[in-house]
Amino acid sequence: MRLIVAAPLVAVIGFAGLALTESARQTARAGDLQILAQVGAEAGDLAYRLQRERIAAADLLTHARPEQQDAFGVEMAATDDAVARYRGQRDRLSGDNGTNSALLRRIDAALDGLAPLRTQVRTATHASVSAMTFSYRIAIADLINFRENVSHGVVDAPLADGIRASAALSKTAEAIGQQQVAVLRAVAGGELTPATQQDITAARTSYTESSLSFLALAPPEWSIWWEQAGTGKEALTLQRMQDEVSRAQPGSQLKLETDAWVSTTQTRAARLADLRARVDDAVRDDVRAAHADQRRRAVAEAASVLLALILTALVTWAVARQITRRLRRLRDAANAVAFEQLPAVVAQLQQPGSAAVDPQKLAHQQSSAALEPSSDDEIGELGQAFSAVHQAAVRTAAEQAVMRANTADIFIHLSRREQRLVDAVLAQVDLVERDETDPDRLDQLYTLDNLATRMGRINASLLVLGGVGVGRVRQRDVPLQQVLQAALSQIEHYARVRLGMIDGDVAVAAKTVDEVVHLLAELMDNATTYSPPGSETWVSGRSLGDRVIVQISDEGVGLSTQRMQQLNELLAHPPAIDVAAVRAMGLVVVGQLATRLGATVQLRRGPRRGVLAEATLPAAIIRSLPPEEYLLAPGRLSRRAARTPSPPPPYQPRPEPTAGRPPTERTLPAAPVFRPAPPPPDRGDAPTEELLIFEQVNHWFQNDVVDGQNGQQWSSPADDAWRTAAQAHTPEVATTTNSGLPKRQPQRHLVPGGVTVPQQQQRSEYRDPAQVATAMAAYARGVANRRRTPINLGNK
Repeated sequence: MRLIVAAPLVAVIGFAGLALTESARQTARAGDLQILAQVGAEAGDLAYRLQRERIAAADLLTHARPEQQDAFGVEMAATDDAVARYRGQRDRLSGDNGTNSALLRRIDAALDGLAPLRTQVRTATHASVSAMTFSYRIAIADLINFRENVSHGVVDAPLADGIRASAALSKTAEAIGQQQVAVLRAVAGGELTPATQQDITAARTSYTESSLSFLALAPPEWSIWWEQAGTGKEALTLQRMQDEVSRAQPGSQLKLETDAWVSTTQTRAARLADLRARVDDAVRDDVRAAHADQRRRAVAEAASVLLALILTALVTWAVARQITRRLRRLRDAANAVAFEQLPAVVAQLQQPGSAAVDPQKLAHQQSSAALEPSSDDEIGELGQAFSAVHQAAVRTAAEQAVMRANTADIFIHLSRREQRLVDAVLAQVDLVERDETDPDRLDQLYTLDNLATRMGRINASLLVLGGVGVGRVRQRDVPLQQVLQAALSQIEHYARVRLGMIDGDVAVAAKTVDEVVHLLAELMDNATTYSPPGSETWVSGRSLGDRVIVQISDEGVGLSTQRMQQLNELLAHPPAIDVAAVRAMGLVVVGQLATRLGATVQLRRGPRRGVLAEATLPAAIIRSLPPEEYLLAPGRLSRRAARTPSPPPPYQPRPEPTAGRPPTERTLPAAPVFRPAPPPPDRGDAPTEELLIFEQVNHWFQNDVVDGQNGQQWSSPADDAWRTAAQAHTPEVATTTNSGLPKRQPQRHLVPGGVTVPQQQQRSEYRDPAQVATAMAAYARGVANRRRTPINLGNK
């Protein structure tokens, strides 16, 4: 948003800066013109004063009378005042005046030279009038040229014409002054020379041209002023004198009174000076008005620029806010689609039952309405494009989900067909094994049996990839050791697997036995396959109360850290069914089984080398076994044998396998829970068992003996509890197991008051539809593969 607001503002400020700069330049130029106009007016007045001083100097040089001396002194004083005023305005000018700089320097030099010129006029007797007045003429000409140059660069045409008209008046006055000097020079010389006559004619011509130039440039009002200044008795007298001078022939003597000539011409020059002053005042008023107008224009432009900036900022902010709001809504909607809706749809499509999804309908339902597809601008088009991308992504994900579901169905059907063939092979192998007595042939049959079992595991893996269970219908929990032995029977290199410390007081829940067996079989198969042929793989299972940890370690070359992280990620988040999942089917199946069971499987570095696979089974699929079951479970020492130490069994390099069953289980040490009781005198020497706890607490309730006699008998409310507990020493056998062992009767020896028996609450058990489908599939498979009753053909 900052960029959207800043870009137009920078552009507007740039153009406004240019406009304000030009306006400020014009305002400054108008101010400079005002100063120049003031200096030009003072220059015109100074030129007039120099003209009067020049005619006074010429009159003094012609007659040299005291009256002329006094008049010259008066004109000198007036000229000095004019010089002071001119220099006061001249100092206001800036140092850089362009073409006027050289002209101003000549004027300054001429003004500085007035003092010695005046001295010569006063002291030089019968000095040349022409030589003395020439210095005045140069200074006056420079002042008039400066007045003309003031109009240069003035944009306003009427104002420039007014400045040139005022300069034309100064030229007109200078022409009269040159006529004055020329006539006095002729009178002083005694005759009218041709050169003097030419000067008089040139002065009259200059007067006429300047007058016409003024009238051409002046507005009507100024023309009226000119007409008023050229009327009257003095004008007629001057015209008569000028005509008389014009009629004089060269070489003749001018018969003209100098005093009258000087007085008449001075009167005409004064009127022209008054007219010039009025024109200069009008010009200065126009310049001041132009300057004020330009200043107002600059202020108005500045205010307009400021208002434009404010309006631009407001409009830009409003537009940018609207755009950013829409873009923000579009961004939020896109983020919701990208990080919430689309992943949720993909996750939903990865669930079972996505085969019946209609991709086109689902894509239409999942189209996001927050992407503003209704507007016709670029943002709306962007929303429409993103909505189309979202629909395409959902449709593609749905199509892939349908394809995966169809592929999973193919796997399921193929696996079940193959499993029926494998079950038939196993049935035939079992039938042949019953009548086979040759050890070599029997070993070959065992190998074939193991191979068919492994084929069945592969079929079960395909079922897992297809999204269904591999379990069979079971009614009882299976001890952990039997689960490990069942997993051991489903791998190729079972002879290299060693069972370590395994807790026997835990079992796997009946509904998850086959899946746990399959998971552990895949881990054992990987451990034995990717380790040297002569190495051993160790398996241990320990209970930690709320979970059971099964560790499978091999002695292979191990895995790199990066590869182990990849495999652990694969186990934690198994991919959907695809070619890569089929290629790495073992670990993918392990990951999916672990996800289904709620278990975790991780790969770590082995204690010395190789890889350690650790499977953590949660408490939801773990059951506890009572002591009489797990202590007498197959593979453990009996209680009687536990009391008699025996040497460890010899090492078998290759144990004999059984068809589809685990190899001979290894015995593990059991803790001595029972101890032999002393035989009674009326019975034989057969030992009986007695719990150790009775020996530890029996002396608590024995009678005190004092001096070989029984002490005082005592009783307590706990006697009934004690008598009930004492009956456990000689239990009554009601029923026995198939092996002849007594069966425990629940709560027969429960101490009264010790435990409150909770009442059983009737509740319906939740059944997973996938497990029900698996059980029904197993039931159908068993019915299809049932053994038919042989028919006795001899009775027919």
